Amino acid sequence: MTRSFEKVGVVGLGTMGAGIAEVFARAGLTVVGVEADHEALGRGRSNLESSTGRALAKGRLSEAEQAEILGRITLTTSLEDLADADLVIEAIPEIMDFKRTLFTELDRICKPSAVLATNTSSLSVTEIAATTGRPGRVVGMHFFNPAPVMRLVEVVHTVVTEDGLAEEVAALARRLGKTPVSVGDRAGFVVNRLLLTYLNHAAVMLENGLATREGIDTAMKLGVGVPMGPFALLDLIGLDTSYEVMCVLFQETRDRRHAPAPILRELVTAGLLGRKSGAGFYDGEAPPTPPAAGKPTVTSVAVLGEGAEEFAARLGDAGFKATTTQAGADATGDAMEDADVVVALSHTPVIELAARLPHPGRLVGLHLVGDKLAEVASTVLTSPEATCAVEGLAKIVGRVPVHCKDRAEFVVDALLYPYLNDAVRMYDSGYAGMDDIDAAMRLGCGYPAGPFETIDALGLETVRDGLRALYAEYRDPAFAPAPLLDQLVTAGVRSIRGLS
Repeated sequence: MTRSFEKVGVVGLGTMGAGIAEVFARAGLTVVGVEADHEALGRGRSNLESSTGRALAKGRLSEAEQAEILGRITLTTSLEDLADADLVIEAIPEIMDFKRTLFTELDRICKPSAVLATNTSSLSVTEIAATTGRPGRVVGMHFFNPAPVMRLVEVVHTVVTEDGLAEEVAALARRLGKTPVSVGDRAGFVVNRLLLTYLNHAAVMLENGLATREGIDTAMKLGVGVPMGPFALLDLIGLDTSYEVMCVLFQETRDRRHAPAPILRELVTAGLLGRKSGAGFYDGEAPPTPPAAGKPTVTSVAVLGEGAEEFAARLGDAGFKATTTQAGADATGDAMEDADVVVALSHTPVIELAARLPHPGRLVGLHLVGDKLAEVASTVLTSPEATCAVEGLAKIVGRVPVHCKDRAEFVVDALLYPYLNDAVRMYDSGYAGMDDIDAAMRLGCGYPAGPFETIDALGLETVRDGLRALYAEYRDPAFAPAPLLDQLVTAGVRSIRGLS
């Protein structure tokens, strides 16, 4: 028989827990919110009033609707008040001992038919369920912050979850106006398993000096269209939370890509946790605005590579003497000899070309990404003056320059392709379907497209070849193309989403 969820308990009324309580109350359910003491309960009440107050101020709620929502929520400091709840969800700190202790108590207090849910973002639901006498009626119900706004809910089932329960909880999520994604119990589930690995990779890039934090953030915002760069997002999530999730991932997989970047540990140890502490990767709430463009001091430019003629024409319109030449072994002619700078339009390292030039310090790699970004790659031979000049040229043609080292796939693709590869491996393992993974990343992270939609837009062969280049450069097994990706390219398949 299908369960009827009408009375819900929420334990923990911080920002997330209060938001979850509000979501249930908005859907017409009776809610009991529980906190540890009266002081914490007061903060929880304030969270509820502030959240609904913001909706009221924006015209999304009337005063009567706000009063009705708040009237459905009873606040208490006693877990015993959850005895007749149909479902209880916890939103307490991500500490396993705390959650296990709480679930032991909930199992004692709640009626036998009640479903117990955890809002954990990464911890083992199976381990939490094992502390109860009803492990088959324990699930994960992972909301995203802010819960009243974010549409995604990850519904997590274990190997002992009762048949049909995950579907019933997913139906409840739809009743709340959310989009559920049902997944098994693996560390990080879908969103955090993909997202935090990507964010950690960005931190490793920063430590390796590939580009600055501002540069990496700008590159991913403009080059991929994500709403926030990785370091601004890490600050928003909280560096301590991100570090803890990575530790859980690494404990499960022992994959070095899941080992927290040392800079994360250092910042967390120093108490620099992001926005919650006032400082993290950034001291303020957002990265600084890039400086305004200044006109380069060079007058003549040689351009080579795909798109050279169009780029040179735009420079010519801006008053520069711009010539084009062919790339390759013979690209050492007079045009390149006489130019103040040589721009190699490329998405691959340009050091081999630079080494053949009579003035290697004048050559700079330039990768045009989308219609806004220009990755400016300097080799170990490139002069600072040449780099500065090409950054200025990029601004003149309407691009935002991001300086980086001359490494495989530069910044954007070096971060994007491994993330896409992880998604392919996740699908190929049978953990989640393509549609669910795409929906999870769009709705949970605000991405303009899911990973499989992105792969199809870029082209399977482009992604596969980019991963091969990354693997050849870094020799990291995680960068080797997923076998499924290799097989699809070999078979001539053009759309990975055609498999779903």
